[in-house]
Amino acid sequence: MAAIGVHFGYTCACVAIFKDGRADVVANDAGDRVTPAVVAYRDKEQIVGIAAKQGRIRNAANTVVKVKQILGRSFDDPEAEAHRTDSKCPVVNKGGMPKYEIDTGETTKFVSPDEVAKLVFQKIKETAQSALGSDVADAVITVPFEFGENQKNALRRAAEDAGFNVLRLIHEPSAALLAYGIGQDSPSGKSHVLVYKLGGTSLSVTVLEVNSGMYRVLATHTDHSTGGESFTHALAQFLAGECKKSFKQDVSNNARAMMKLMNSADVAKHILSTLGSANCFVDSLCDGMDFECNVSRARFELICSSLFNKSIQPIKSLLEQVGLSTSDVNKVVLSGGSAKIPRLQQMIQDLFPDVEMLSSISPDEVIPMGAALQAGILVGRDSLPMGEDTITVDCCAKDILVKEVDESGEEVFKVLFPSGTPLPARRQHTLQGPGNLASVCLELYQAQQCLAQIVLRDLEPKEENHDIVTEVTMKRDGSIHVTCTEQLSGRSEAVTIAAAAAAS
Repeated sequence: MAAIGVHFGYTCACVAIFKDGRADVVANDAGDRVTPAVVAYRDKEQIVGIAAKQGRIRNAANTVVKVKQILGRSFDDPEAEAHRTDSKCPVVNKGGMPKYEIDTGETTKFVSPDEVAKLVFQKIKETAQSALGSDVADAVITVPFEFGENQKNALRRAAEDAGFNVLRLIHEPSAALLAYGIGQDSPSGKSHVLVYKLGGTSLSVTVLEVNSGMYRVLATHTDHSTGGESFTHALAQFLAGECKKSFKQDVSNNARAMMKLMNSADVAKHILSTLGSANCFVDSLCDGMDFECNVSRARFELICSSLFNKSIQPIKSLLEQVGLSTSDVNKVVLSGGSAKIPRLQQMIQDLFPDVEMLSSISPDEVIPMGAALQAGILVGRDSLPMGEDTITVDCCAKDILVKEVDESGEEVFKVLFPSGTPLPARRQHTLQGPGNLASVCLELYQAQQCLAQIVLRDLEPKEENHDIVTEVTMKRDGSIHVTCTEQLSGRSEAVTIAAAAAAS
């Protein structure tokens, strides 16, 4: 039986098919194995993929990029706000939800992120079915570990609207491990694996414990300020500087010229992952002048040296967080298109000199490969012997903390639920406050975001401290229920934090 694995990224999408016992990534109609997650609207047609990306120079206001960043989010969500700032296509508020404002020439229409994602999924489905030669719809879709329920549901809905039968959503780090069969061939024994993913717009580092064929996320770190586009932008800025030297013209404030340089820099960046130099040529860059510049790999590495250091730093801090040294890690898995950069691979290998670094599967294909293998297991599960199926355990995506004040008056944070905690889970915590206080406030945080403030008022003054017993329950859907009770008086307050707030 055949099945499909899909990785829908922030900048690109990739599909793999499972057939005859093996998984393979398939190329689209342009011959590319990775499809830009870009949708362009022109008159009465929609264009998806490389043609939409290339045509963005002339049609930026009607071209949607990075739709995954806003999918399943409200208009006021901080991630949606960041997306609105970055998007050349206007994003407007319609009933509290974001919609893209598309100018078709005759009329203006408003398109939801779900509709955009559906078009990308349709393109991916056509690519898979063309390779399979049949109408296969069973699919496993990958999601980032930090995605909340709203984002997961929106992604699933878009895939189903495109005609997919979504068998399961699995986390991207787990898919990367499945692609290499980690923990599947010899499931006994415990090991630690680090999954390093550098995609188009984000960097994600995850440490997992593999034990008896099960994956447990110990900690994860995601940085949306670092990604492949950061390297492209740095190279484009260098090219703009070279243009200024050659033609005495500053194109850095010319949006159209910079978009052309970004396209040229993006192509050069990919070439430099395999060759020692790349020729950047832009036809009619500005005022009819053509621009050409040869960039060596050494020059590219020098231009992006600070970005390389920034991309490596989270590995060290994450290992410190979980109390592991580099020698405690058994394998490192590379994923994401930008993880193909040789300099980055060398820096990671230098961090883990005695650890096996897995990159034999192209890093931009490893996640959909794992998803396709999972899909193959699920469609054939009736014929599988016991123990060859996988179990998905819902986990807490980020640390949940409570804020306290120590004896010196300094604010301190205590972790109640470390990221990766299996859900549902319950924790009890005692918060102490001076007896002369009439009210005590408890603050609950997720990473740097305050989720809730609970205030117990009208407390009776006493000589000893107030003891506030706090019980926090986190459910499978990510929602959190908090109850605070003052032990002496029995005064109590409770609050429930919706999954959307807890996952944002």
